[in-house]
Amino acid sequence: MKEPLIVLTGPTASGKTELSVELAKKIGGEIISADSIQVYKYINVGSAKVSYDEMQGIPHYLIDELYPDEEFNICIFKNMAKNYAKTIRSHGNIPIVAGGTGFYIQSLLYDVTFDEEGNNTSIRSELEEECKKHGSLHMHEILKEVDLESANNIHANNVKRVIRAIEFYRINGYPISKHNETESKKTSPYDFRYYVLNMDRNILYDRINKRVDLMIEQGLVEEVENLLKMGYSKDLVSMQGIGYKEIIQHLLGNNTLQEAVDNIKLNTRHFAKRQLTWFRREKEVTWIDYEKFDFDKERVLNFIMGNLGEIIS
Repeated sequence: MKEPLIVLTGPTASGKTELSVELAKKIGGEIISADSIQVYKYINVGSAKVSYDEMQGIPHYLIDELYPDEEFNICIFKNMAKNYAKTIRSHGNIPIVAGGTGFYIQSLLYDVTFDEEGNNTSIRSELEEECKKHGSLHMHEILKEVDLESANNIHANNVKRVIRAIEFYRINGYPISKHNETESKKTSPYDFRYYVLNMDRNILYDRINKRVDLMIEQGLVEEVENLLKMGYSKDLVSMQGIGYKEIIQHLLGNNTLQEAVDNIKLNTRHFAKRQLTWFRREKEVTWIDYEKFDFDKERVLNFIMGNLGEIIS
């Protein structure tokens, strides 16, 4: 028997946090955050981190677990999330994965294998230097020689992915396209239900804009100032999240506060669009369009409850 697992996701500002807590209360669930920034302590306002009061007594995992200068990546997430899923089941409860980082969710759902990657930063640095000297087209030609399939699928301008594919080949001795093909054929070790919250694009963008304004009111600028005063470098991965990098540029005097706010809104909207593109590629997903439920949270919850079937029996 496969262990049950529920995924509740969607683009930023789609109401995942509130709905996941309400669902957990109804079915006896505990929540694992699939967010790459909320895992960090002190990074609260700009990450729209769930507050203690908002948790309503529901245990949350991968929230406030690391300091901003500690490493967190998809490998670490998958291992921690797997262990937490087991812990939740040992309590007799159902794990609910809530968050908007699609690749993280996929890694847990299909127990994605990560080969020897990221352990040899010298190879990546060497490739990055080569790219600076010879350009992205040169790097794309190198990729063609070792992994034609990846080269056909990755645009030459997407330097990060091109370098990543070459790095993977040099570390592992075989193409990342072969690795991805193998992983794509995996079935999930979980009996899962995967829900994606969605709404009209204009309504979502309006929600995003209002949430950014609220973040400023709640002290996002002061939060970033405090993080820098605490000694956390602007170059840390944790400080590169949307909302933080833009405010840092403002604090450095590179733009006005209004320009920073406008950039946060724009970058968040672009991020939401990328999230939706990712979720549309996922298999075995149930889309929940708020309009069909007249934006009534109870109706959405009732639909999910009816759809879960034997997973909660």
